[in-house]
Amino acid sequence: GASSARGTVKDKANFKVEEDVSALRKAIEGIGTTEKTLVEVLTQRSNAQRQLIAKAYEKATGRKLVADLEGDTHGDFEDLLVALVTPPAVYDCHEVIRAIKGAGTTESTLTEIFASRSNRQMQALSDAYLAGYKCQIYFSIFTIFFCSSSQGKRDESTNVDTAKAKADAKALYEAGEKKWGTDEGKFIDILCHRSIPQLRQTLVEYKAISKKTLQESIESEMSGNLEKLLVAVVKCVKTTPAYLAERLFKSMKGAGTTESTLTRILVSRSEVDLLDIRAEYKKLFGCSLYSQLESEVSGDYGDALKHLCGQDD
Repeated sequence: GASSARGTVKDKANFKVEEDVSALRKAIEGIGTTEKTLVEVLTQRSNAQRQLIAKAYEKATGRKLVADLEGDTHGDFEDLLVALVTPPAVYDCHEVIRAIKGAGTTESTLTEIFASRSNRQMQALSDAYLAGYKCQIYFSIFTIFFCSSSQGKRDESTNVDTAKAKADAKALYEAGEKKWGTDEGKFIDILCHRSIPQLRQTLVEYKAISKKTLQESIESEMSGNLEKLLVAVVKCVKTTPAYLAERLFKSMKGAGTTESTLTRILVSRSEVDLLDIRAEYKKLFGCSLYSQLESEVSGDYGDALKHLCGQDD
């Protein structure tokens, strides 16, 4: 996949895979790992280029690059480097599995991934999932979640049909605010199948009928994971970068830093829309994402994150 113009990481011009491999070998095989080299090589290449490096590294050494990184680094820094050399769909898949298996912040991880990925990304994630994990129990949880968010079937056209937006808004209003007990199926159906531009118009129409935003209605009518998922979908409809900027802020500003969220968002959006996330971050929180990382995250890990984030010129 080509890097998006809104990413911070692009294909490196005059990329020489052999040079990168020998630099990584020196950094890993020398006395004491040279973290700086690992950061400079791996954060400044696109994911497609990192896959070529990993292949060539294994050919030259007979060892897997991931295994060497795991053996030579540790903690959040290790997780970040491993994320960088993993193909995006496989990385999303690992994150989903970790969220399903794990405890604590798991739903928010699932919600973030399902709400912010495009059809193509969801399809790739689902393929990676089926290729790597035949295990029934995960598959069943995944299927339930995947079908309830049914992201894989979202309409991707850019045309907006105002009459349909009005009709959908009315259907949502009648399924929620207007009746006893909420018809959740209706919300899932509309929010997960209509195109993003179409949903933007629906949000406008909804507010006109209801005098409340759709997000406010969902928050007052629903609870639990479904509420969280649908609120996240609504936020991503308005603007995915702002939703992710907010996630980044919360992951640094809560009690202790949630490194896994920082890693996932910075790695997975570095070739998608990290420039937009940076702009939204500044707009929402009054300081640059880079300066926030500088004050909240230290060491080689902080260094690598700042390399991925990049600074405003």
